[in-house]
Amino acid sequence: MARKKETDYFEAFVGGVNSACAAADMLCTVFDHYEPEALPGHIEAMHKIEHSADIAKHGTMEQLVREFLPPIDREDIMELSGTIDDVTDSIEDVLLRLYMFNIRTLRPEAQAFAQVIADCCAALKTMMEEFPNFRRSKTIHTQIVEINGLEEQGDKLYTDAMHTLYADASTPVDVMAWTALFDRLEKCCDKCEDVADVVERVILKNS
Repeated sequence: MARKKETDYFEAFVGGVNSACAAADMLCTVFDHYEPEALPGHIEAMHKIEHSADIAKHGTMEQLVREFLPPIDREDIMELSGTIDDVTDSIEDVLLRLYMFNIRTLRPEAQAFAQVIADCCAALKTMMEEFPNFRRSKTIHTQIVEINGLEEQGDKLYTDAMHTLYADASTPVDVMAWTALFDRLEKCCDKCEDVADVVERVILKNS
């Protein structure tokens, strides 16, 4: 019975990352075939992913309340569940801002950002699938480093995109809107790295 409960927690983490991957894949699709008029429908579909992830997270928290001896500290389970959920939330926020700012055309850096975010989420999935074996894993540290590297790619892309934005003869409204959008795209990468950071702390704590 104890083993089943332990597996359930790790499966819940993977389930949360699966939601993030679905959100990232949707973001890539929206950006590859960008149609402003289709945004309301995309936002509704994205919200279904985010809402499903929230329900799953709340279920994990309810189980944790009843758990006598969780496989890792309760605080770590809570933090990890929250940081994974933050990834999906941050991706949803990008679509919301596109609609709020009435973005009619995408800047070329946006598609590159979407791909980095999707790569980050895919790397998160690989890491979380390995996480149940973290005490003896020979690969999980490599996966953490990979996520850190992808986040650094996002940082460089953000710096270059902002430089180009402010160098262009854009209108003040365009500058304001895209500054906010690039901030949120970069935040998606940061949130992925947050998950890797929590995993690394759990490993160190339990080593």
